[in-house]
Amino acid sequence: MISTGLLARIEAKPEHAAHVQELLENALELARQETQTVTWYSFRLGPTSFGIFDTFNDDAGREAHLSGKIAAALMEIAPTMLTSAPDIQKIDVLAAKLP
Repeated sequence: MISTGLLARIEAKPEHAAHVQELLENALELARQETQTVTWYSFRLGPTSFGIFDTFNDDAGREAHLSGKIAAALMEIAPTMLTSAPDIQKIDVLAAKLP
């Protein structure tokens, strides 16, 4: 049962917004490889604002994701392409409707 999640807000520097979007689109394949990630979404909130929402069955899955390739890629680009480090919040899932 899904019980934990992450919500990350990402703010790109205007000149790097297209590259950040591409990175988030391509990260889907990495998320598919993570056996403990139940759901994974990347989204755009505005011209330079992006986000990621993902869910896990437990804290172990969430921690595995936080030490995985997607998080590493975001931290790698943060100094040059983002206005600041991603704002990553751990959440508890109260209810979910899945297909």
